[in-house]
Amino acid sequence: MCRVSRSETRLKATFRVKLNGETVAIETVGEAYDFITSLNSVEWMEFQSLHRDAKAALEAAADDGMLIVQATNALRALFARAKLL
Repeated sequence: MCRVSRSETRLKATFRVKLNGETVAIETVGEAYDFITSLNSVEWMEFQSLHRDAKAALEAAADDGMLIVQATNALRALFARAKLL
């Protein structure tokens, strides 16, 4: 999904997540997609359903900007459950 990674569509919220002691700001669909797909699938195993939903929502939002609210909500649910926020 190379086109999703390049999407500059802005999310409805900026997520600041802590990863390895560093805070990372996620503002666009592409940044979010890269973040959740770059980590090993084993790391998301516990949150598999939420991860799958967030990935699908980001793919849809990359094609249709009207779906950005759903993508933002899916990311929020994933990050909150994974205690990244």
